[in-house]
Amino acid sequence: MKVEGSAMGEKRKAVEGRKKYEQERIARRRGGGGGFGRPPRVRRVLAGSSSAAIQRLFEVCMAVFKGPRTVPSPEDVQMLQLVLDKLKPEDVGLSTDLPFFKDRSTAKETPAITYTNIYNCDKFSMCIFFLPPTAVIPLHNHPGMTVFSKLLVGTMHIKSYDWVDNYKTDKDAPSAQSRLAKIVENSDFTAPCETSILYPTTGGNIHTFRAITPCAVLDILGPPYSKEDDRDCTYYKDHLYADVAEGDSTGNGRCDNSFRWLEEIEIPKDLKMVGIEYRGPQILDG
Repeated sequence: MKVEGSAMGEKRKAVEGRKKYEQERIARRRGGGGGFGRPPRVRRVLAGSSSAAIQRLFEVCMAVFKGPRTVPSPEDVQMLQLVLDKLKPEDVGLSTDLPFFKDRSTAKETPAITYTNIYNCDKFSMCIFFLPPTAVIPLHNHPGMTVFSKLLVGTMHIKSYDWVDNYKTDKDAPSAQSRLAKIVENSDFTAPCETSILYPTTGGNIHTFRAITPCAVLDILGPPYSKEDDRDCTYYKDHLYADVAEGDSTGNGRCDNSFRWLEEIEIPKDLKMVGIEYRGPQILDG
């Protein structure tokens, strides 16, 4: 009896197995998806860690940035910094094999910089810049903004300044459009490294990037640039600062490496910026 019952049971299982197979096959046909049979909603839910990482970053940004004329609290800054410090290139779909990391310009040309916008709203923007070796993002400012810069790939030199307040106009200034600034950062950074943070008036609000190797840097600006709200980007050229007051008896001033004259200039003519579509893990907004 036990043997016969076992045989009947195996036959029943085989029949049920065939029915289940047919049901799944029909479901796959109806659902589409290249044979996987998962509708878009299921694919998003079952997304890998990369999507989870960029989604988490977006949600923290939504909580941290309150809009124009606001600066995140120290607690919010720390929260966003921790998320960015853990972010990896693969979390935004990056690889050093991507074409925009390669410098295709001639020796006489300035290397082009590629960028892609991940997200934009009136509170903040998320953008990745791709720099081939020797490419430079010129010295520029971030009026009224708090900026988080995360180097994802490569080695780059970052130089940043803050304005010097309460100084007397110097007759030795290069031009009327020049203003005294103090160097905040002047160092090489190699990924992975800590996130750089600058504030509207401190932390190096005016900065420049120079790629030593192929680089990718994620910039989060809160609030974003806006000409309508007087948050337009201004470019500068830096000049040596001669401290004549501390010169010797002959009147020869000495150079103080902590300061520079920053002269406002037009957008550099050799600056080449090429925008591309963001094709990394998508953000679910709302």
